[in-house]
Amino acid sequence: MIKSNIGKLIGLIVGFLILCLLIWASVVLGLTKVTTQMVIDSFNQFDGSNEHIIIHDTRIPRALIAAAVGASLAIAGTIMQGLTNNPLASPSLFGINAGASFFVVLGISFFGVTSLYSFTWLAFLGAFASSIIVYILGSMGREGLTPIKITLSGAAMAALFSSLTQGMLTLNERALDQVLFWLAGSVQGRSMDILIAVLPYILIGWLSALIIGKQMNVLTMGEDVAKGLGQKTIVVKLLGAIIVVFLAGSSVAVAGPIGFIGIVIPHISRWIVGKDYRWVIPYSGLLGATLLLMADIGARYLIMPAEVPVGVMTAFIGVPFFIYIARRGINE
Repeated sequence: MIKSNIGKLIGLIVGFLILCLLIWASVVLGLTKVTTQMVIDSFNQFDGSNEHIIIHDTRIPRALIAAAVGASLAIAGTIMQGLTNNPLASPSLFGINAGASFFVVLGISFFGVTSLYSFTWLAFLGAFASSIIVYILGSMGREGLTPIKITLSGAAMAALFSSLTQGMLTLNERALDQVLFWLAGSVQGRSMDILIAVLPYILIGWLSALIIGKQMNVLTMGEDVAKGLGQKTIVVKLLGAIIVVFLAGSSVAVAGPIGFIGIVIPHISRWIVGKDYRWVIPYSGLLGATLLLMADIGARYLIMPAEVPVGVMTAFIGVPFFIYIARRGINE
């Protein structure tokens, strides 16, 4: 664990440099051979060649989308784990991704929605609805909100929304063709337009998460202690929930439901810098972007010339880690 603030700052700088290296690797690596010089020439001397078109229309948007989605999911998971005091909390496990996906598929199947902006708002609506339902179910009973109850509520809602989504796709072949690969979680074939459409919400989510880091530290001491120190805990929780909806909703709108990043990365961040959310949140963003970029690069080579959806790759990485955390006990 890095204890000094100087060491943590140096770690952030090193992490950012590694992230830049992976973005470069994502642009040059793949089925079509691309060199660094080709990338430079595509900006300075664009000639309309196949390689230059692939760089501009496919590789660069894909790399930036993977970085943005990975960072967003990791930060959303970090905020959720802090708000619920639950080490298993994440947008995928708590049904937020599944709810956002359900609303998108609902819009495609019954309302003929095709625009990027409509996808974004449907994903936000689904993320918000599932968050509210899970919170209400997890708060029922004499003991109120507990880690085990909200985990079970989230798992139940994730299963429900996933079942409803699959049922709609079974009845609507056109919608199935449109969203089957998207539902597996993928950044392949995404255009820069869809990233630009959700970028304002992502940036608001990132900045807001950094701002509430200090308040998250107080909240994790316990709600009674936080109230005793004068914190308006309901305001912090509400802001945290809005951040999660913005980040998870944007991510699902762009790349579909990609799981496990929101579970794995916050634990790695806390292992590196401790429990101070002023550092955990930026570290989670960098590490989340790094993990998804690495997974996406690996997905290109696993069964080349075909590709594995990146959501499958993150599942391979995340499932063993999830089992490890679950075995330690969510009440630890």
